[in-house]
Amino acid sequence: MSLLVVGSVAFDAIESPYGKVDRIIGGAATYFAVAASFFTHVNLVGIVGDDFSEEDEAIFRGRKIDTLGLERTAGKCFFWAGKYSQHLNERETLVTELNVFADFNPKLPEKFRQSSHVFLANIAPGLQTGVLKQVTRRPKLVALDTMNYWIERTPADLRETLKHVDVLMINDSETRQLSNEHNLLLAARHIFKLGPQTLVVKRGEHGAMMVDKRGVFCVPAFPLEEPHDPTGAGDSFAGGFMGYLAGCRSSSDAALRRAMVYGSVLGSFAVEEFGPERLRKLKRSEINARARHFLKLTQFKL
Repeated sequence: MSLLVVGSVAFDAIESPYGKVDRIIGGAATYFAVAASFFTHVNLVGIVGDDFSEEDEAIFRGRKIDTLGLERTAGKCFFWAGKYSQHLNERETLVTELNVFADFNPKLPEKFRQSSHVFLANIAPGLQTGVLKQVTRRPKLVALDTMNYWIERTPADLRETLKHVDVLMINDSETRQLSNEHNLLLAARHIFKLGPQTLVVKRGEHGAMMVDKRGVFCVPAFPLEEPHDPTGAGDSFAGGFMGYLAGCRSSSDAALRRAMVYGSVLGSFAVEEFGPERLRKLKRSEINARARHFLKLTQFKL
């Protein structure tokens, strides 16, 4: 089994009450690929500039991540700078420089075109559809992330893409915006009519909720005394979720529920340090131990 991810590889500058970093590797595809690689082989497609060094690329080496699809071109990488509020629940974007990402037109290497699982990270819906057209065999599972910008600016393109998607993974405000429903269960019913049959709602410090025809499943956010940086938590969640499903070769209800837990586990580790630094040092044994802790958090007898 192999898992394809298409999205951004970037540099970030981040400030939170716990400190500041002026330049650290980031991007949706980066967090996703590193998180997913604990469970399965990952095929990475993205674009970087000539400021992306061998040292920067080291984050992918030694893992089950194939970077053949990481395009290099003249210019600078996508750059984002942001500042978090005292309680980390609000974020102010200070700088967004698309740079080489502005001309990103994903091209899948031949050996990536039969990936069994596909995750379309947050890029233009037209590009997401273009990726699916390059996949030569129907994947076992296609999941997609998007954001308010595409919901507002390119609704027709997004709706076309959603026709070919199994799992939609977005936050609660995006869920309400896409569906025009405040109640998340009613929102899910609306979204199912667009194509996806599973909705995963990322709710930050309130955990995550999965809705499908079989019902509802919720996981809490792992309690941490000092989360440092929420950047990449949602992408790490997605990586843990999709990586687990690809690795276990199942999309049964039980597998999806376990994937929610592993997604939450990876997201919880991601916020412990700035950027993907905690994920760099993470061990599978720590992931398993925290998953068992999640079980204790939610287990009770009647």
